[in-house]
Amino acid sequence: MWKIFARMWQVNWAEQWQYRANLLMYQFYSLVSPIVFLSVWRAVATSQGNVSGLTVNDFTTYYLVLLIVENLTSEITIWVLAYKIQDGTLASDLLRPVHPILVNTLVNNLASKMLNFLALMPVWTILALLFRPDFSAIIPQNLLLGLPAILMGFAINFLLGAIITCVAFWTTQVYSLSEFVFALVSLLGGMFVPLELLPALARQAALLLPFQLYLYFPIQLILGRLSLAQVAWDFAMQGVWLVVLILIFQWIWRAGLKQFSAVGA
Repeated sequence: MWKIFARMWQVNWAEQWQYRANLLMYQFYSLVSPIVFLSVWRAVATSQGNVSGLTVNDFTTYYLVLLIVENLTSEITIWVLAYKIQDGTLASDLLRPVHPILVNTLVNNLASKMLNFLALMPVWTILALLFRPDFSAIIPQNLLLGLPAILMGFAINFLLGAIITCVAFWTTQVYSLSEFVFALVSLLGGMFVPLELLPALARQAALLLPFQLYLYFPIQLILGRLSLAQVAWDFAMQGVWLVVLILIFQWIWRAGLKQFSAVGA
């Protein structure tokens, strides 16, 4: 199995380098929103002194860490697999001795993520030099705790993306559904604004949904802004959502395959 993973990594890594222009466009797209939000909230905090207790440095460190966390927990499953379901070419993937999503698409995600991370770091360094944030609150213990939080966050986001992609077995509007979920993630995951600035009811709802578990939670954990009780609760929530999404994915994948038929079948 390790040899299969290694070979698939080589193939997907080579494929990522073939689409360098696409990489740059995707990287630009993913950077625009966080940088805009950072600029807006910095301006508001500068004019008012703080926003509900959050200072200019709080917003700066939050969004700079968000850029890294979002890169590490993002996924592109729908762009890799949905069209194969719709045009029937998934049939060739089903003949392989590996799962089309849990192996092939996962490796593609990891290869894309690695290349995007390499492209992100120069931009991130320039932003850090420009805004000069104070990261003194970040301690090694929180960074170490952040690693499993990011890993589980990626697993949650990947499974959520896989579930949405599987909707393509029934409808061609799967991309619209993906955009709708992205809008929810931006609002309730902590991208548009740190969740503590949301109205109380919206914040409570956000803390129960999976979106904040792969953005807001790892960011706040790394920045040391969570109590031990909050950290334990969010790790437990990650475990619960991981199990729930695995069960949903298994069901929708099996149900979807019963609906699937390749061209000429």
